[in-house]
Amino acid sequence: MHETNLAKLDLNLLVALRALLAERHVTRAASRMGLTQPAMSHALARLRVVLGDPLLVRKRAGMTLTPRAQELAEPLERVLADVSKLLAPPERFDPARSTRTFRIASSDYVELVLMPAVLARLWREAPNVRVQLRTLGARGADEIDDEGIDVILGPPASSDADRSDVVMQKLITERFVCVVREDHPTVGKRLTLERLLALPHALISPHGDEQGGIVDTALAKLGKHRTIAVEVPHFLVAPFLVERTDVVLTLAERVARALGPSVRLRVLPPPPELRLPGFDISLVWHERHRADPAHAWFRSTIAAVAKKL
Repeated sequence: MHETNLAKLDLNLLVALRALLAERHVTRAASRMGLTQPAMSHALARLRVVLGDPLLVRKRAGMTLTPRAQELAEPLERVLADVSKLLAPPERFDPARSTRTFRIASSDYVELVLMPAVLARLWREAPNVRVQLRTLGARGADEIDDEGIDVILGPPASSDADRSDVVMQKLITERFVCVVREDHPTVGKRLTLERLLALPHALISPHGDEQGGIVDTALAKLGKHRTIAVEVPHFLVAPFLVERTDVVLTLAERVARALGPSVRLRVLPPPPELRLPGFDISLVWHERHRADPAHAWFRSTIAAVAKKL
């Protein structure tokens, strides 16, 4: 069976073929395409070679189509319609009609602080979209290589800056606060460094880092250390431990505020001597999604919600 080498085929020949089949006349087909008559004659000659058929033949009253040319008319229209659709710009995304599933890799911080408001906004505009949340691991932006992940929401990793194929957008800048139970017996209105060091501490360590946390780094610069009485992997567990014990916990301020109605805690600024740095939450996505209108809407919705937090 003879197969045409598509790599060597000029697709403009198919447009010329449609004009020739419609007009059954070289000069009129040339005029229809805005070509000269010699240029259309050359196109017809090339088509005859490619298709192995004369296509147009002379008769007493002009020219007529060969049986092969007649057979080509209908499939040719379908092919050109498909090519036109293939090359057309993407259709305007309509959130109200979308049934797309978006997949997010995120931390429990994001799930508590950001996602309730994001989901409420998403479903107001797109009631039929689905969202799947996956736990964000330690690989940072490398997790975006998983084909199923649309965006990452979390603190940027140190290696993320090396990725030229991902886009990062800062959404939230967070700071740390200290929390103790509402009726703590030894903590007053202000948490001094001396009192902080005297208290047992809870540590949130998502990856079980034995080197301690940001407070330990700050204390080391002052030549001091604290007593860690309990270590947990999740943001959401620790405040409930604080409520029932005398431990002090350092955590993100928005988490403390979000849990305030559910847990009887007092929120206090850390001792100023610690100079605790905050952290950022970024929206990370792969360049392959840049021209996807649904993905662009999804990203802009998340960013708009985060801006109001």
